[in-house]
Amino acid sequence: MLKIFSGFMRHGLKQMLPCVLCGIDAQHKHTLCKDCWNSLPWLKEPVLRQEMQVFSACHYAYPLDRIIQQFKYQQHLHYQTALAGLLRELKLPKIQAIVPMPISLEKLTERGYNQSLLLAKGLSAHLNAPIWQPVQRLQQHSQKGLSRLERLQDIQQQFVMNEKPRVRYRKVLIVDDVVTTGSSIHALKQCLEQLNCQQISAVCLAAAR
Repeated sequence: MLKIFSGFMRHGLKQMLPCVLCGIDAQHKHTLCKDCWNSLPWLKEPVLRQEMQVFSACHYAYPLDRIIQQFKYQQHLHYQTALAGLLRELKLPKIQAIVPMPISLEKLTERGYNQSLLLAKGLSAHLNAPIWQPVQRLQQHSQKGLSRLERLQDIQQQFVMNEKPRVRYRKVLIVDDVVTTGSSIHALKQCLEQLNCQQISAVCLAAAR
Protein backbone atom coordinates (compact mmCIF):
# COMPACT_ATOMS: atom_id res chain seq x y z
CA MET A 1 0.00 0.00 0.00
CA LEU A 2 2.83 2.37 0.94
CA LYS A 3 4.60 1.57 -2.33
CA ILE A 4 1.49 2.46 -4.35
CA PHE A 5 1.05 5.70 -2.41
CA SER A 6 4.71 6.63 -3.01
CA GLY A 7 4.20 6.01 -6.72
CA PHE A 8 1.22 8.35 -6.80
CA MET A 9 3.20 11.01 -4.92
CA ARG A 10 6.11 10.82 -7.38
CA HIS A 11 3.75 11.02 -10.34
CA GLY A 12 1.93 14.00 -8.85
CA LEU A 13 5.18 15.80 -8.08
CA LYS A 14 6.40 15.26 -11.64
CA GLN A 15 3.20 16.84 -12.96
CA MET A 16 3.90 19.94 -10.85
CA LEU A 17 7.54 20.42 -11.88
CA PRO A 18 8.32 22.45 -15.03
CA CYS A 19 10.10 20.99 -18.04
CA VAL A 20 13.90 21.36 -17.67
CA LEU A 21 14.16 22.52 -21.29
CA CYS A 22 11.40 25.08 -21.86
CA GLY A 23 10.61 25.75 -18.19
CA ILE A 24 6.95 26.31 -19.05
CA ASP A 25 4.90 23.14 -19.36
CA ALA A 26 4.79 20.33 -16.80
CA GLN A 27 7.15 17.41 -17.03
CA HIS A 28 5.85 14.49 -19.06
CA LYS A 29 8.76 12.09 -19.55
CA HIS A 30 12.28 12.04 -18.12
CA THR A 31 11.93 15.68 -16.89
CA LEU A 32 10.81 17.01 -20.31
CA CYS A 33 7.32 18.19 -21.25
CA LYS A 34 5.42 16.42 -24.01
CA ASP A 35 6.13 19.08 -26.66
CA CYS A 36 9.87 19.24 -25.93
CA TRP A 37 10.10 15.45 -25.84
CA ASN A 38 8.36 15.13 -29.21
CA SER A 39 10.44 17.92 -30.75
CA LEU A 40 13.72 16.04 -30.28
CA PRO A 41 15.39 14.87 -33.54
CA TRP A 42 14.59 11.21 -32.96
CA LEU A 43 16.44 8.48 -34.84
CA LYS A 44 16.09 5.34 -32.68
CA GLU A 45 18.14 3.32 -35.15
CA PRO A 46 21.69 2.00 -35.27
CA VAL A 47 24.20 3.79 -37.48
CA LEU A 48 27.22 2.14 -39.08
CA ARG A 49 30.57 3.54 -37.95
CA GLN A 50 33.94 1.78 -38.42
CA GLU A 51 32.10 -1.42 -39.43
CA MET A 52 30.22 -1.36 -36.12
CA GLN A 53 26.53 -0.77 -35.44
CA VAL A 54 26.08 2.04 -32.91
CA PHE A 55 22.63 2.39 -31.36
CA SER A 56 21.66 6.06 -31.60
CA ALA A 57 18.72 7.75 -29.93
CA CYS A 58 18.70 10.89 -32.08
CA HIS A 59 20.31 12.85 -34.87
CA TYR A 60 22.83 15.44 -33.69
CA ALA A 61 20.58 18.41 -34.44
CA TYR A 62 18.67 21.19 -32.67
CA PRO A 63 17.69 21.28 -29.85
CA LEU A 64 19.58 18.19 -28.73
CA ASP A 65 22.97 19.44 -29.99
CA ARG A 66 22.64 22.51 -27.75
CA ILE A 67 21.54 20.40 -24.77
CA ILE A 68 24.51 18.03 -25.15
CA GLN A 69 26.98 20.91 -25.47
CA GLN A 70 25.64 22.56 -22.32
CA PHE A 71 25.64 19.25 -20.44
CA LYS A 72 29.16 18.43 -21.57
CA TYR A 73 30.96 21.77 -21.40
CA GLN A 74 28.88 24.11 -19.22
CA GLN A 75 27.97 21.85 -16.28
CA HIS A 76 24.23 21.90 -17.00
CA LEU A 77 23.83 18.66 -15.09
CA HIS A 78 20.08 19.12 -14.69
CA TYR A 79 19.84 17.57 -18.16
CA GLN A 80 21.28 14.26 -16.93
CA THR A 81 17.92 12.56 -16.32
CA ALA A 82 16.53 13.65 -19.68
CA LEU A 83 19.61 12.52 -21.61
CA ALA A 84 19.84 9.17 -19.84
CA GLY A 85 16.13 8.81 -20.57
CA LEU A 86 16.84 9.01 -24.30
CA LEU A 87 19.10 5.98 -24.04
CA ARG A 88 16.46 4.10 -22.08
CA GLU A 89 14.07 4.49 -25.00
CA LEU A 90 16.25 2.24 -27.15
CA LYS A 91 15.92 -1.51 -27.41
CA LEU A 92 19.39 -2.62 -26.39
CA PRO A 93 20.95 -6.10 -26.31
CA LYS A 94 21.35 -8.08 -23.10
CA ILE A 95 24.69 -7.24 -21.53
CA GLN A 96 26.74 -7.98 -18.43
CA ALA A 97 28.36 -4.57 -17.92
CA ILE A 98 28.35 -0.96 -19.14
CA VAL A 99 31.60 0.72 -20.23
CA PRO A 100 31.42 4.54 -20.34
CA MET A 101 33.69 6.22 -22.88
CA PRO A 102 36.74 7.29 -20.82
CA ILE A 103 38.15 10.81 -20.94
CA SER A 104 41.66 11.92 -20.10
CA LEU A 105 42.63 13.12 -16.63
CA GLU A 106 43.19 16.55 -18.17
CA LYS A 107 39.60 16.69 -19.47
CA LEU A 108 38.25 15.30 -16.21
CA THR A 109 40.05 17.98 -14.21
CA GLU A 110 38.82 20.68 -16.59
CA ARG A 111 35.14 19.61 -16.56
CA GLY A 112 34.90 18.01 -13.14
CA TYR A 113 33.08 14.93 -14.45
CA ASN A 114 32.91 12.44 -17.29
CA GLN A 115 29.63 13.03 -19.11
CA SER A 116 29.55 9.46 -20.47
CA LEU A 117 29.91 8.08 -16.95
CA LEU A 118 26.90 10.13 -15.84
CA LEU A 119 24.89 8.73 -18.75
CA ALA A 120 26.05 5.21 -17.91
CA LYS A 121 24.88 5.62 -14.32
CA GLY A 122 21.43 6.56 -15.61
CA LEU A 123 21.37 3.40 -17.71
CA SER A 124 22.88 1.01 -15.17
CA ALA A 125 19.77 0.49 -13.03
CA HIS A 126 17.55 0.28 -16.11
CA LEU A 127 19.63 -2.54 -17.64
CA ASN A 128 20.52 -4.09 -14.27
CA ALA A 129 24.19 -4.04 -15.26
CA PRO A 130 27.21 -2.69 -13.36
CA ILE A 131 29.52 0.01 -14.66
CA TRP A 132 32.94 -1.32 -15.68
CA GLN A 133 35.94 0.92 -16.38
CA PRO A 134 38.90 -1.31 -17.36
CA VAL A 135 40.39 1.18 -19.83
CA GLN A 136 41.82 4.64 -19.26
CA ARG A 137 42.44 7.42 -21.74
CA LEU A 138 45.68 9.32 -22.05
CA GLN A 139 45.95 13.00 -22.94
CA GLN A 140 43.58 14.09 -25.70
CA HIS A 141 44.91 16.73 -28.06
CA SER A 142 43.91 18.49 -31.27
CA GLN A 143 43.89 16.41 -34.45
CA LYS A 144 43.83 19.36 -36.84
CA GLY A 145 46.04 18.82 -39.87
CA LEU A 146 46.19 15.03 -39.44
CA SER A 147 45.15 12.63 -42.20
CA ARG A 148 42.37 10.11 -41.59
CA LEU A 149 44.89 7.32 -40.98
CA GLU A 150 46.94 9.52 -38.63
CA ARG A 151 43.77 10.41 -36.70
CA LEU A 152 42.88 6.74 -36.25
CA GLN A 153 46.39 5.86 -35.09
CA ASP A 154 46.45 8.81 -32.70
CA ILE A 155 43.13 7.85 -31.10
CA GLN A 156 44.14 4.20 -30.76
CA GLN A 157 47.26 5.24 -28.84
CA GLN A 158 45.15 7.22 -26.37
CA PHE A 159 43.47 4.13 -24.90
CA VAL A 160 45.36 1.87 -22.49
CA MET A 161 44.15 -0.93 -20.25
CA ASN A 162 44.25 -0.65 -16.49
CA GLU A 163 46.54 -3.17 -14.84
CA LYS A 164 44.90 -6.61 -14.69
CA PRO A 165 41.23 -5.77 -14.00
CA ARG A 166 39.98 -8.13 -11.29
CA VAL A 167 36.60 -8.68 -12.93
CA ARG A 168 36.02 -9.32 -16.62
CA TYR A 169 32.86 -9.44 -18.69
CA ARG A 170 32.11 -10.96 -22.08
CA LYS A 171 29.03 -8.94 -23.09
CA VAL A 172 29.46 -5.19 -22.68
CA LEU A 173 27.87 -1.95 -23.83
CA ILE A 174 29.96 1.14 -24.62
CA VAL A 175 28.18 4.41 -23.75
CA ASP A 176 29.15 7.67 -25.46
CA ASP A 177 27.46 11.03 -25.94
CA VAL A 178 27.92 11.66 -29.69
CA VAL A 179 29.28 9.44 -32.45
CA THR A 180 30.81 11.11 -35.51
CA THR A 181 33.41 8.93 -37.23
CA GLY A 182 33.26 6.21 -34.59
CA SER A 183 37.05 6.25 -34.13
CA SER A 184 36.94 6.50 -30.33
CA ILE A 185 34.41 3.69 -30.02
CA HIS A 186 36.48 1.55 -32.38
CA ALA A 187 39.67 2.15 -30.37
CA LEU A 188 37.91 1.33 -27.09
CA LYS A 189 36.41 -1.79 -28.67
CA GLN A 190 39.89 -3.02 -29.60
CA CYS A 191 41.05 -2.65 -25.99
CA LEU A 192 38.01 -4.53 -24.71
CA GLU A 193 38.65 -7.34 -27.18
CA GLN A 194 42.10 -7.76 -25.60
CA LEU A 195 40.25 -8.37 -22.33
CA ASN A 196 38.36 -11.24 -24.02
CA CYS A 197 35.09 -9.33 -24.43
CA GLN A 198 33.21 -11.26 -27.08
CA GLN A 199 30.05 -9.24 -27.62
CA ILE A 200 30.66 -5.49 -27.67
CA SER A 201 27.79 -3.11 -28.41
CA ALA A 202 27.72 0.68 -28.38
CA VAL A 203 25.06 3.30 -27.75
CA CYS A 204 25.08 7.09 -27.99
CA LEU A 205 22.73 10.01 -27.54
CA ALA A 206 23.16 11.31 -31.08
CA ALA A 207 24.77 10.48 -34.39
CA ALA A 208 26.48 13.32 -36.25
CA ARG A 209 26.79 13.20 -40.02
